[in-house]
Amino acid sequence: MLTLAEVIEAITGQKSRLGSGQPVTDVVIDSRLAIPGCLFVALPGSVYHGHEFVAAAFGAGAVAAIVEGDLSLDCQHVDLRRGLDPAPATLELPLCLRVQSSLEALQRLAASWRNRHNPRVIGITGSVGKTTTKELVAAVLARRYNTLRSRGSYNNEIGLPLTLLQITSAHERVVLEMGMYDVGEIADLARIARPHVGVVTNIGPVHLERAGSMERIADAKTELVQALPPDGVAILNYDDPLVREMAQKTRARVLYYGLSPKADLWASGIEGMGLEGIHFRLHHGGETLHLRVPLLGRHSVHTALRAAAVGLVEGESWQEIIEGLQRGSPQLRLVAVDGINGSTLLDDSYNASPQSTLAALNLLDELDGRKIAVLGDMLELGNYEEEGHRKVGLRVIDSVDVLITVGRLGRIIAKEAQRWGFPPSSVYVLDDNAQTIELLQEIIVPGDIVLVKGSRALRLEEVVMALARPVWNTDRNT
Repeated sequence: MLTLAEVIEAITGQKSRLGSGQPVTDVVIDSRLAIPGCLFVALPGSVYHGHEFVAAAFGAGAVAAIVEGDLSLDCQHVDLRRGLDPAPATLELPLCLRVQSSLEALQRLAASWRNRHNPRVIGITGSVGKTTTKELVAAVLARRYNTLRSRGSYNNEIGLPLTLLQITSAHERVVLEMGMYDVGEIADLARIARPHVGVVTNIGPVHLERAGSMERIADAKTELVQALPPDGVAILNYDDPLVREMAQKTRARVLYYGLSPKADLWASGIEGMGLEGIHFRLHHGGETLHLRVPLLGRHSVHTALRAAAVGLVEGESWQEIIEGLQRGSPQLRLVAVDGINGSTLLDDSYNASPQSTLAALNLLDELDGRKIAVLGDMLELGNYEEEGHRKVGLRVIDSVDVLITVGRLGRIIAKEAQRWGFPPSSVYVLDDNAQTIELLQEIIVPGDIVLVKGSRALRLEEVVMALARPVWNTDRNT
């Protein structure tokens, strides 16, 4: 268990006996999650500063807080900005540890804790499919190893350190999702996590508005494979040219996966079975296996290939890999929900990019029934904004019976679909969720399949919740 002495040593780089007898039960950044004996890290935010909640954390039993300034609280203040000089003679709880940057202190603490343990770390990055891949990889590895995975979308400079601080001596594998907005961020995450295996899903225009170009996004994702050690393994998507080229920029061994026989691990004969999953043939080293896995949409074969590749790299048997693929319960972003009037809702409201929206439309195309697509704005696409929405509009023609768009950019989807012959009488261009809910309540009939997808800012989950058949499953984790 982490101690206060280890916290101080990680932050300052200096050995200290101060606090060696004081265990730290957890590390939290939300005072509402504080428990007796925990360490609270007061992070600055765009709306609130963590300093405002230190008192609440102490009230819940926190023994110490990492802060960036002196607070007018009844606690001992220890200034660690210049190390332990001078070192206090004793520590009195609760304790305020003052640092230059509380985020940097959290990251140093996580890196130090990760270095005290010896699990193999698997890092996963890419534009689309990171979370589902992380969940399925963890499900496969758990067939043999005690496996820790990052929660939800804990994939950034805050979430990844919090995950690493959950490592115990029992953990043998750690599966981490690594996200980015720009160059340099994944390199920072990799320095903290020190991955042995790096998985890259694909390169797409997600966050293009911030990154500026597809090449810059590829450079940012490449940082994961560049960080791998010579005895590590880079698992790369052979079907994506930008990912395939990353093999030239890593010291690690490369294992390609994809749909091409040129890949080391590849799939053929892919058959979508709607909500029943997918069937395909898996090829590796002269072996061929026939698999059926409970993943939605033919595009999900890449997710299965990634998880299988990690299992192979980590020495698992085919039996363990197949059991993980078939019996694991990855947190799919797209979830089928019973809707009103005997309909089925495909809830993919968590987020949207052109790639993921096209994949969702491909799944919709496999299903039987009248197909209604509720498509909202796809944000942060930069100069790919119009082209990305137009591509979705073009795909709508062959996969949808009724199109409902929500938001300003959704109008581009509707316009493009109609330009290529989609009947105007089957198109509804709406401004907000309230209008969407009202319309769907009027037009949904038994057997309808309703896809709901858009960027998080549109909060399209409100549409799903309003149309889901009671009782809504509040345990669903997206």
